[in-house]
Amino acid sequence: MDMTVTSSARGTDPAMIAVLETIETRLRWLSSWTIHNANHLRDSRDGLKVGGHQASCASITAIMTALYFGALRPQDKVAVKPHAGPVLHAIHYMLGQQSLDALQRYRGFGGAQSYPSRTKDSIPVDFSTGSVGLGVAITAFASLIQDYLIAHGEMAERDAGRMIALIGDAELDEGNIYECLIEAYKHDIRNCWWIVDYNRQSLDSTTADRMFRRFDDIFETCGWRVETLKHGKTQRAVFARPGGHAIADWIDECPNAEFAALTYQGGAAWRTRLTADLAAFPETLALIAERDDTALAALMTNLGGHCIATLLEAFARCDDDKPTLFIAYTVKGYGLPFAGHKDNHSGLMNPGQIEQLRGDLGIADGEEWAPYGGLGANAAASARAVVEASALAQARALAPAAPVPVPDQIPVPDGAELSTQAAFGRILLDLAKSGDAKGRALADRIVTTSPDVTVSTNLGAFVNQRGLFRRQELKDVFSAARIPTAQKWAAHHAGQHIELGIAENNLFLMLAALGLAAPLFGTRLMPIGTVYDPFIARGLDALNYACYQDARFLLVATPSGLTLGPEGGAHQSINSPLIGIGQPGLTYFEPAFADELALIMGWAFRHMQADDGGSVYLRLTTRTLTQIARADTGWQDDALRGGYWLKAPSGAADLAIVFTGAITPEVLEAAALLADDVPGLGLLMVTSPDLLHRGWSARHAGRWTGASVPSHAEQLLAQLSSDAKLVTIIDGAPSTLSWLGGVRGMRVSPLGIDRFGQTGDVPDLFRSYRLDANAIVDAVAELCLGK
Repeated sequence: MDMTVTSSARGTDPAMIAVLETIETRLRWLSSWTIHNANHLRDSRDGLKVGGHQASCASITAIMTALYFGALRPQDKVAVKPHAGPVLHAIHYMLGQQSLDALQRYRGFGGAQSYPSRTKDSIPVDFSTGSVGLGVAITAFASLIQDYLIAHGEMAERDAGRMIALIGDAELDEGNIYECLIEAYKHDIRNCWWIVDYNRQSLDSTTADRMFRRFDDIFETCGWRVETLKHGKTQRAVFARPGGHAIADWIDECPNAEFAALTYQGGAAWRTRLTADLAAFPETLALIAERDDTALAALMTNLGGHCIATLLEAFARCDDDKPTLFIAYTVKGYGLPFAGHKDNHSGLMNPGQIEQLRGDLGIADGEEWAPYGGLGANAAASARAVVEASALAQARALAPAAPVPVPDQIPVPDGAELSTQAAFGRILLDLAKSGDAKGRALADRIVTTSPDVTVSTNLGAFVNQRGLFRRQELKDVFSAARIPTAQKWAAHHAGQHIELGIAENNLFLMLAALGLAAPLFGTRLMPIGTVYDPFIARGLDALNYACYQDARFLLVATPSGLTLGPEGGAHQSINSPLIGIGQPGLTYFEPAFADELALIMGWAFRHMQADDGGSVYLRLTTRTLTQIARADTGWQDDALRGGYWLKAPSGAADLAIVFTGAITPEVLEAAALLADDVPGLGLLMVTSPDLLHRGWSARHAGRWTGASVPSHAEQLLAQLSSDAKLVTIIDGAPSTLSWLGGVRGMRVSPLGIDRFGQTGDVPDLFRSYRLDANAIVDAVAELCLGK
């Protein structure tokens, strides 16, 4: 049988539909069996439930079959709903791209992951999912980044793909989806499909009926086309017959919970209920009577999301670049014994039930893992031909993105008095205007973004130089009218700044999409996102999500700490350094001087491109510091490892002040006060508490692998005597630095912020919160004199 049917014709080709229905049944089995094996057949050493979501997989197999083997193109990218991970693995297993061993170790160490993961799974995964809602929203931002690359000549329009999200309907409760929807409307995104597996059941309950048509209203208001796929072809054929309209009306009026309960109870329950409710319609009763219980149950659950033909027709209708929401009605647990039961979210088929399903599908004992088991030779050959001709089978990995050149040294801004925030803005402006070939090449790949704090985080000069990105030109009305303004923000297709509204989730999803440009689209970008430091916490889930899939970006958070002064406690960050230390895939720095910042930014641009690299977080401040003269560059290597001696200890060397960032003036003042009493006092400037801690932790872990080498923290503190004492101080959580006492068993007096701030100027705040020079002197006295 020739299976080379074009995508546009597949919605009406009976032979192709029959083959896809065969594939869909096989995917439902393989996903169910994979989960069953993990929970019932594989040895359990800890007695814990392995889990999996057989019902959630079963509700989406037809959607994924129609998409992956009917509508998908090689350039399209897909985010698969978390609980459908086993279906994705089954698809790649049928393609020969997933191993039997990985399926048999599903949710086990080294096996197929619980939820699709770019970094942990062996199969191709376009977008990691797991934290619900985020995998949906990132596709909208990825579509915007694709348009950015097209506008900048890095991608041909003909190569544009659709960014597709397969959504569990409970994900539509996630607020980040609607924050994203608003931003997507502002930027006029295109080439984006969101396909909702609308089974109307979540973990705890059945979806409220009040949401009927509300999703249509919301999305249509934001410029999306909405395709509602409620009824399959069998239902629609019956509706067209005399008496059929009454069944259609009954389904439309049936509450979600009652529909689910009847689905679980089966054909006899359907017959009893429909016969009673539709007794006034003789022609309708005749339609019901002509079907046995099995056929009646099949008719009532023939929803649009389970009908391959309906799905293919809908996908073909939307073959343009308009963003589209498909609401595909489904039954949770479709085709499984607990279909429709309100407790089926985490439910698992027992051995007897899986045996019954195996028998019903004609799968011989021992052939459960066969990719095309239970199919006759002809059916298996036809299914294999369709699978092997699919876009997924033909897709080829993109060539590695070319590296972006980075100047050997980022120039340090001039000025005797500078804040790190101001220095950051000056560095970016200098790059934007650079005549150096490497500097110009780097600047051309920089994309900046910010949630309505572009000006107050010192990105304004870069934006003036490089412009805002818009697919349609937007003139700067103020400049055109010759009205004086510091912001000359023309928007055009060559712009390099993407302005966002006040939603930190959107910022981090944007950075995630920008930071995945290389693996998704073959072109590396250098994303820089700015945010107020305390508001990192507002987007923390999305930040973690971005790092989890190894997106590469530079996060600049400023201003920070009590140093922000009059803005008050709601804007003064406390625990952000701990986020920087604790977040995998993100390296945190807190420079004090402009030359430190320039050095670290050069390192960051290289680290963002390294095979073993990652993203970088800079915690900056608006506080102006007097810059220091350097005798040489010997401090630089240590600074990039996490810290260096601003003043090396001398003599007996039994005391040091360990500090970071904006608190430097107070440390220098305290050192002057202590000069006579503690002549050998050392001043240890910590540029990255994160790198110091990471190295120390690796040192201990290495003892068990034979790869242990002294950490940088140990090497620095080795210049002190064995019984030396430390005063640690940071404009942030004191535990950021106090752990350093454990490196060599030293006593520590930790200073920092452990309660909410308030309004005030820096002298008052530092005095009240014990961050001033007097507090440092008192801490020294406590250690040395016991006072």
